Amino acid sequence: MGRETDQRWFAVGHSSADSSLRAGAEAAAGLDPPSDPKLLVAFASCEYDLGPLLEAVRSEVGDVQLIGCSTAGEIAASGPGDAGVVIAAIGGDGIDVATAVAHEASQDLRGAGELAASYAAFADKRDHEVLLMLTDGLSGDQQEIVRGAYSVVGAGVPMVGGCAGDNLRMERTFQLYGDRVLSDAVVAAMISSDAPLGIGVRHGWRRVGEPMLVTSASDNRVHEIEGRPALDVYFERLDVPEEARTDPAVFTAFASTHPLGLASRSEEHHVRFISGADFASRSLVSIAEVPSGGLVWAMEGDSESVLGATDGACADALQDLEGERPLGLIAFDCIARRGVLGPSGISDEISRIAEKGEGAPVAGFYTYGEIARTRGMSGFHNQTLVVLAVA
Repeated sequence: MGRETDQRWFAVGHSSADSSLRAGAEAAAGLDPPSDPKLLVAFASCEYDLGPLLEAVRSEVGDVQLIGCSTAGEIAASGPGDAGVVIAAIGGDGIDVATAVAHEASQDLRGAGELAASYAAFADKRDHEVLLMLTDGLSGDQQEIVRGAYSVVGAGVPMVGGCAGDNLRMERTFQLYGDRVLSDAVVAAMISSDAPLGIGVRHGWRRVGEPMLVTSASDNRVHEIEGRPALDVYFERLDVPEEARTDPAVFTAFASTHPLGLASRSEEHHVRFISGADFASRSLVSIAEVPSGGLVWAMEGDSESVLGATDGACADALQDLEGERPLGLIAFDCIARRGVLGPSGISDEISRIAEKGEGAPVAGFYTYGEIARTRGMSGFHNQTLVVLAVA
């Protein structure tokens, strides 16, 4: 499925075939690229043998620049998937792309962001640019990667992307670069276009009660809120069920729909996923840094608020296109939002994305964290939908 202008095109192919070779070949054949492909972005289930899948893709399309990652589910205009592959392709005379990779990201997260952004920045400059990054969310605080990339590209280049998944095993994720399958890596593509590129960012979670001051935190752990054990304050503010107060798995399931919102200058707060609790030290464990001395809110949501955020993210991304028709959309959607929506809700969400995009092709995946920086240094999100619109 694709859409094109005289200068640019965007296409999406997908497959849910059982065989890795067949899935890669089917998804690539479905692209049917018009001419001059510049970039493939592949989102694939880690149930596949990703090496042969990439081999099949490249046998169909040729030696085109490729980045991608494993997922916690795939997104295409035809609907959500759990064990498939979705490939987005862009090309034409009006677009230039440069890709890059940084290995062993966990050894130096900020340095990995700097390195990937430095090499990706070699794309020919056009009027509109975006840095797309796919990372290993299990490697550490992803905000450090964003900070590193920002130190290279500065405020003039927005960033989008997401953290690879492994179907919620939380063991090992994969990043794809050319014909290579990697882990603990950052892969990036600088997309430079003659036409606008739009970004929308919304989460759909609502504040519960008054703001709270984080009085002690380090790295990804919140020790104290308002001078008291953070876990006790969280229990009180959200009226956590009894079973979740002692069972780690039940607590994590509850926390997946009750994140912390960080104070920001905008109404759309950054959200931090609470991935666990330390019942002995009475602390909260988050997927990224919660700064000591900052204000946070307990948050909650439901299918109505999450779908409302979907509409808002799409509208914001399309508004950035300055009236031009979208050629395609790429969605980075947190797996926790999928948990709130359920099977019928995620089908509704993807239908809404396709409808808002006026029938443009849609590709994406369910993430372990989302990247969206349109202003300021911060740009890592949890439990959020990020939409990139390409005109």
